Amino acid sequence: MLTQTAIRNVSQRQPATQPHHGPVPIAATQTGTIELMGACMSFAANAEIYGENEPAGYLYKVVSGTVRTYKVLVDGRRQIGAFHLPGDIFGFESGEAHTFSAEAITDCKIIVIKRSAVMALAARDTDVARQMWELTARELQRVQEHSLVLIKSAEERVAGFLLEMADRVPSGGAVELPMSRQDIADYLGLTIETVSRTLKHLEDAAAIEVPKRRRILLRNRSALHRLNA
Repeated sequence: MLTQTAIRNVSQRQPATQPHHGPVPIAATQTGTIELMGACMSFAANAEIYGENEPAGYLYKVVSGTVRTYKVLVDGRRQIGAFHLPGDIFGFESGEAHTFSAEAITDCKIIVIKRSAVMALAARDTDVARQMWELTARELQRVQEHSLVLIKSAEERVAGFLLEMADRVPSGGAVELPMSRQDIADYLGLTIETVSRTLKHLEDAAAIEVPKRRRILLRNRSALHRLNA
């Protein structure tokens, strides 16, 4: 669990402008005013970043790796709300506590930014206020689009997910998935068996090819777009 004390200690030890050790993705170097207010922290795969109902005192920007936000329902099922990739900022809340938990899917480097400092700066800096508005609007759009998943068929959900990942991490005709099949199932509201069966059906229909479990080639984007329409 990432405690507030741990964040404060890192913030005191490591100024936001201190260089990272080792290579940093080019996108991560193109920081704006908000990111420069934070400190970079490392999280191992499956480490908790924050928990549900914990104080929402910080915002988080992914420098490298992938993060999932999720909620465990009363019957024990897990619902994943979002996957956050390099460049994404997460941790936005309308209240004072987190409504979801956040975990690192892979080893991650994350910039941790104090929420109150960002809001104070936004109150006097129109550029920062605009950045916050744009980030909030994108998050709202993502939530609205994800809410439509529940009325779609399994094929429509999986096709839409593959297209979403292809758009967010462009790599030609391939999609490299950092998350497991179980993560995908919990994100789409399906069982892992249904996800695997649907991928096999799409592969048989020549819409995709699955050379490796987490590498998927998009062979017929038009067919996937028709399913996702």
